[in-house]
Parts: sequence; structure tokens; C-alpha cells
Amino acid sequence: MEAPEFKDFAKTMVDFIAEYLENIRERRVLPEVKPGYLKPLIPDAAPEKPEKWQDVMQDIERVIMPGVTHWHSPKFHAYFPTANSYPAIVADMLSGAIACIGFTWIASPACTELEVVMMDWLGKMLELPAEFLACSGGKGGGVIQGTASESTLVALLGAKAKKLKEVKELHPEWDEHTILGKLVGYCSDQAHSSVERAGLLGGVKLRSVQSENHRMRGAALEKAIEQDLAEGLIPFYAVVTLGTTNSCAFDYLDECGPVGNKHNLWIHVDAAYAGSAFICPEYRHLMKGIESADSFNFNPHKWMLVNFDCSAMWLKDPSWVVNAFNVDPLYLKHDMQGSAPDYRHWQIPLGRRFRALKLWFVLRLYGVENLQAHIRRHCNFAKQFGDLCVADSRFELAAEINMGLVCFRLKGSNERNEALLKRINGRGHIHLVPAKIKDVYFLRMAICSRFTQSEDMEYSWKEVSAAADEMEQEQ
Repeated sequence: MEAPEFKDFAKTMVDFIAEYLENIRERRVLPEVKPGYLKPLIPDAAPEKPEKWQDVMQDIERVIMPGVTHWHSPKFHAYFPTANSYPAIVADMLSGAIACIGFTWIASPACTELEVVMMDWLGKMLELPAEFLACSGGKGGGVIQGTASESTLVALLGAKAKKLKEVKELHPEWDEHTILGKLVGYCSDQAHSSVERAGLLGGVKLRSVQSENHRMRGAALEKAIEQDLAEGLIPFYAVVTLGTTNSCAFDYLDECGPVGNKHNLWIHVDAAYAGSAFICPEYRHLMKGIESADSFNFNPHKWMLVNFDCSAMWLKDPSWVVNAFNVDPLYLKHDMQGSAPDYRHWQIPLGRRFRALKLWFVLRLYGVENLQAHIRRHCNFAKQFGDLCVADSRFELAAEINMGLVCFRLKGSNERNEALLKRINGRGHIHLVPAKIKDVYFLRMAICSRFTQSEDMEYSWKEVSAAADEMEQEQ
């Protein structure tokens, strides 16, 4: 394919994308296909001779769309949002065209330098402490990871390297295997499963701390640490979650952070979903205690209109991560080492795309005010849905409404609510997922689409109510 054909193909695809997104609410949100649906629709092997791009375009609706769950539909309320916007889509096009692999500064200086500046822009929008920002002139700085799961693991590995060095200095007679067997980290029982997974990948114990009203408190963390110290273990790391997946609850960072500091733990703050809301001043009180953290992470690719993948992570002292990951073969060395970050040392993979372009385009073409308005609209829609829920005497809220998430259930047994969810999703008009806290099963209704309007909340509630009506009629 040469440039003239590419231009025609790309223009047609842009038209298709715009048409798809602008009319997405007309599509059934959940596909009706069964596993294996796609194989009979395409040949068993790749074509020997090139096909026309027009044929590829025609096959999108025939082959792909029947099997798509439409995450950006106003009728999609599962999980948390995955961000999407036209500026970010265009930025991804440019990133794909430049196609650099920005593992070192010299591999593409703009790729590294724009990332440094964008992470400072973003950090200032959240009013992060200056120690996290590269522009402060200190050790700190930000990096774009692929996911919050990666950030949790990177922070754990940095904390592990830091504690290993500290303990070896105190106990030179201990070998590394002995020390690793004693290390223990902490998180709330409401923390995301990726925290537990980070412990498995990092080869260390992670202890779940019982939450109070879905939130981890400092006293509970302190008690767990004291118990482990008494047993000869070495506490080294704690994850404080701001906006849990189950119910968007907020651990008491202002309590847990100082406890971690007192016991020389690395405090990692996971604000994957809710962190975007901290660009709004009225939600920043939920970050109280952030100055006690060693690392902080949230996903602009969840709620800030930046397409996946773009997970923002800041470190007060990246040297512990850099030293933990530093493998420096001759072919990756360059004359400017030390003058700018080589981001390969800040992450698990070696390669990295030019993801800062998405932040640059979105922040410039929306502006902070419009991003704040987007967050506030979603929070208001959640309140609207919550009001509709409590106005129906059959239903109750399972947790406080936080951000753009409503946790609700039919009064009664877990089995009734499991049947309700199955019926709602079976109807195919809206999509929800469940959660369970302390053996109470409930439904999660997340506001996910930038196209959502007030009428969509009324539509979604009518779907829930109609499913409940059907269950009552059958009984």
C-alpha cells in the first residue's frame, strides 16, 4: 500500500469511526454470539495475494462488530470506564506513524522529553506534592506505565530492592534468600486483585488488612505490622487504595501513610479509577495524606478521555526502581545518559510507545475546565441513578455513592440479586457486573461513556426495574 491508497483507506476509516461512536447507543451493548462464532466467517489461512482495502472495510461489520461489547455505549455500565476521545485517537495515529520504541532518550528524544513535561502538567493538575514532579529539581518524576497493575508491581519491586539494601546493611550475615523469606507487604481486603498478583510476581508475602466500612484504617494497618514484627518478619510495603473496584471506597491515607512512614514502609497509592477526579478541587480532600506516599498512580485511560494505554505513575525517588531494573548493555548506552530519564529503567518491558502524545493532545484540545466538567457530569449521573434506585422501595444502596459508581441491590437474598443481574444482562440492553463484600452480593452501575446523558440514566433504571417486574410476575 502506497501513500495515495493509504490516504483513501484512512479517510474512510475515520468516517467509519466517527459514525460508529456517534451512533453507538443504537447498537445492542452485549453481543449475542457464542464462543467460536468468528472462525467460520474468515478463511482458514492468510491470502497469498493482497486483497483490496475496501473488502477489509466491508468485513468489519460482518466479522468484527457482531462480537464487540460496546464499552463506549451509554448503556455500558460494567467495570469502570475505559477512556476514549477523538484527540486521543488522532494522537495514537501519529504515534503509530512515528513508530519509535522510546526505551532510551536517544531512541527518540521527543518521546522521553514530552513524557517528562506531560507528567508534570498532570501532577500539577492534581496538585501533587512538588517532590513527585521532575520540574521541582529534586529526585522525583513521573512515568507512563501500561496499567495500574504494572505500577503496583513496579512500586513493589522498588520497595523490595530498598528494603533488601537496608536489611543487608543491618545484618550482613543474612543472605538474600533469608531476607526475602521475611518480607511482608500489606493492602486492604478491598484492594484490587492485581495487588495480590504483584506479590506473587514479586515473590513476597502480602497480607490482607480487614477494612472498616470498606476502608482500611491506620490502626488496623499498625496492628498487622506490629504482629508481623513480633513474629520476626520484615514489613516493607503497603498499598493504599483510593477508589476500590468493588465500591469505590477510599482507604484512610492520612492514617495509613504516617503508620507506614513510622515503620519505614514504602507507601504506594493506587487511585486507578478515582484519581482522575482529583483534577477537581472538591475531590482533592480524598487525597489527604498524599505527602506520606512514596509512589502514586492513576489511569488517565480510565476516566480522563485518554485512550488505553496510559497509566500515570509518580515516584519520589525513582532510583530504587531504576537500580532494581538496571541492565545496561553496550548497545543501549548513549552519550547523554544521566542528562534525561531512560524510561526503560522505570518499567517492566524494555519497549514503549509514544504515549505522551495522547496526553498532550487531550490536555490541549479539551483544557482542564472541560475535563473537570466531564468528571462532574459523570458524578451527577451516578447521583441521579442512585435517587431513582432509593425511590423504589424494592431496592437499597449497598454502599455510599462515590464518584461515578452506584452499588445497589434488591432487598433480600443474594440469590435474588444474582437472578436479577442474569435477567438484566440477558435482555442485552444494558450491561452490569456484580461485586460481593462480606458475603453481600450487589450490582455495580458505573457511568462509562462520554456520550451519556440524563435520559440514559432513566433508560438504564427502567431496564433494571423492568427486570425486577418480570421476576415478580414469574413468582
